[in-house]
Amino acid sequence: MTSIGSLSKPHRAQAVVGIGVLLLGLALAAGAVTIPSEAGYGGVGPNFLPWVVAIALAVCGVFIVREALTGGFRSLAESDAAAQPYWPGFAWVSAGLLANAALITTIGFILSCTLCFVLAVQGLRGASSTGGRGPGLWLKDILIGLAISAPVYWAFTKFLAINLPGLTATGWL
Repeated sequence: MTSIGSLSKPHRAQAVVGIGVLLLGLALAAGAVTIPSEAGYGGVGPNFLPWVVAIALAVCGVFIVREALTGGFRSLAESDAAAQPYWPGFAWVSAGLLANAALITTIGFILSCTLCFVLAVQGLRGASSTGGRGPGLWLKDILIGLAISAPVYWAFTKFLAINLPGLTATGWL
């Protein structure tokens, strides 16, 4: 096995990504330690899923580092050096995530997640060069966002009894 310093530039980048994934898994595990573990419905506590995700990320991080140190991702296609990041798409997706975080307690889960979906789709659509940002596409994206976020909200609040921020006190919006 080779050291990270002796790797080629692409393999070093792969190792850095693997280390980042491993560190993210360890950070999630550190957070999971603070979550109470008393068992709830189905015999699992609220810290079960954070532990599953933390362990999965740590294992993936170890495998990514191992792969980078033993020759890199062998079936990875050669990158196009001329390819540039699409920053407007990044801005759209970031705006969607930040708007969701900022507005979820103000306008409720359904509307904030719909807004997040609409903005993210705009960024992804622009990045894929499929063009089009007409009012018909915006309306379609809004309807799809509502069709995704409303059932998720109702499933969590009505069936799982998990409180999510709503727009009204009825629990349906």
